[in-house]
Amino acid sequence: MSTQLLVGGRIYSSSSPDATAMAVTDGMVVWVGADRPGRALYPDAEIIELDGAFVAPGFVDPHVHVTGLGLQLIGMDLTRARSLAQCLELIRAYAAAHDDAVLTGQGWDETGWPERRPPTIAEIDAAVGPGRLAYLTRVDAHSAVVSTAMLAAVPQARDANGYTAGEPLRATAHHLVRQAMIERLDRAQRDRARRAALDHAAAHGVVAVHECAGPEISGRTDVAELLEFEHGVQVRVYWGEAVRDADEARALVRELGVHGLAGDLFVDGSLGSHTAWLREPYADRDTTGVRYLDADAIAAHVRACTDAGVQAGFHAIGDGAIEAVVQGFSRVAAEVGAPALAARGHRIEHAELLDASQIAALAEYGVIASVQPGFDAAWGGSDGMYAQRLGARRAAALNPFAAMAAAGVALAIGSDAPVTALSPWEAVRAAANHRTPGHRISPRAAFAAATRGAWRAGGIRDGVAGTLVPGAPASYAVWDATELVVAAAADSVQRWSTDPRSRVPGLPRLDPGAPVPTCLRTVHNGTVIHRV
Repeated sequence: MSTQLLVGGRIYSSSSPDATAMAVTDGMVVWVGADRPGRALYPDAEIIELDGAFVAPGFVDPHVHVTGLGLQLIGMDLTRARSLAQCLELIRAYAAAHDDAVLTGQGWDETGWPERRPPTIAEIDAAVGPGRLAYLTRVDAHSAVVSTAMLAAVPQARDANGYTAGEPLRATAHHLVRQAMIERLDRAQRDRARRAALDHAAAHGVVAVHECAGPEISGRTDVAELLEFEHGVQVRVYWGEAVRDADEARALVRELGVHGLAGDLFVDGSLGSHTAWLREPYADRDTTGVRYLDADAIAAHVRACTDAGVQAGFHAIGDGAIEAVVQGFSRVAAEVGAPALAARGHRIEHAELLDASQIAALAEYGVIASVQPGFDAAWGGSDGMYAQRLGARRAAALNPFAAMAAAGVALAIGSDAPVTALSPWEAVRAAANHRTPGHRISPRAAFAAATRGAWRAGGIRDGVAGTLVPGAPASYAVWDATELVVAAAADSVQRWSTDPRSRVPGLPRLDPGAPVPTCLRTVHNGTVIHRV
């Protein structure tokens, strides 16, 4: 057995809140405490000097699109565009410098542009040049603008739901073109994207991610290649395809090698693309969005997965979609009982617009909510995209993290990268500083949801994953962080405490504008997967 002893740091451990040292043997935490006892207990250990660095459990991102994130990192990142004109200039410059088979771009968002409209197909053609294939997805990844050549390569898209001449592709039309885009990338490009994405995750203290794949998102080839891809960041793969019975569920899991039939199994789309399914029409468009699955299909999928012992889950954002999910779970609970559902740890992704009764139902059925606080940071507030789409009253109800946690809904915090940045500290900060004050959760609760809660969302319920206590896997990150603080129990008393007598481990300060910790090293199961 080989032992490493980390000394001279600040260790985030519930078993020893003031710890400065940690011993790791063969990939497992075996002891946490002070430097001097550690040196005495492990005289032959390899000493790792922390020099005051902060050591915390590694993050897990429970909602990522690995290849899509990688394509953003190595391709056109259009999140930088602050106007339509700047977006077109970024596209023009990239096209001039690259001869990719398909020019891919990610992240444009017209809601913050002065022009208040997306690019047209003629503008894309002019930017990339005649005859070139170009696919440029909106920031929420639920609509895209494409070149004439790209659209011509998928002629069936013109007859599909979601195609309207002169508008971005949505719904089925978008899914068809997205699949065609991915198929036209060569394996080397896809692998380069995957490595870029997982390297990026490790550099941000992430030790595991959950890939949310599906036939409308990335396709079977991408899933097969991702499962074969070797990297230090652990990847759990979900496949979003509805099944009708337990035999079909088992067969699909076995055929694809995936870990569950969950993730982006679409019940609806997104608010930004006007495809989230709402009970009442959008404030800025006469539509209630798109419904992909009804309560009958949802109930069949949940029952099939429950009987097969497979984790199920759905993508649901609007209140119409969430109501259908609740109805589906309710029907299955009436047949098999709520405890049987809770035992499977089924999931709901996003869960943005929901009321108290829906929250209570999700809690009763043990449904884990995989949420993205970065959505609120990007689009919340009285003048954000949410308010444009829904009006201020309905927008203020979005992402009620505090009410969900208070009702007993287990939260797992992630990014939906590349929709929002894979930056876990920013996600934790966003949850603690929600634009609607009543929806905020404490930094400590948010951090737990991005570590322990995210492991639990992936079916790991051993009580130690996502912590640094004896017996836990040695999956951690070492951070260059400034002052550590402890969130108070109630805002009415005080927001922060630095009193060491609190016996609660401190976290880096997460006030708006405070510097985000820098990752120095990431370790998963005792193996270094990132080092500065």
